[in-house]
Amino acid sequence: MNLTDLQLELKSRYGAIDESSGSLFLLSVLVEECGELASAIRRHEATAGEEIGDVIFCALSLANLLDANVEQILQDKYLHRRFEDVIRSWTDLKK
Repeated sequence: MNLTDLQLELKSRYGAIDESSGSLFLLSVLVEECGELASAIRRHEATAGEEIGDVIFCALSLANLLDANVEQILQDKYLHRRFEDVIRSWTDLKK
């Protein structure tokens, strides 16, 4: 299954509840899940992988509400551009 198929499957399964919840609610859940991921990473917990799954799920749910094809966006932003152009704004990598 590719990312677009996964995103469409999630939309089919959870789209109605996501629409009734709204984008601001999904954004708040995404932020909460990012916090849980940060905690798991700081504590070197084995659950960090599961938290990444939660973050991706929330991001894909939000993308579905925004009609954003995540696979295409990722390809355009990170695969179809030169590496140097992608990392240009990553100033922390230059230290």
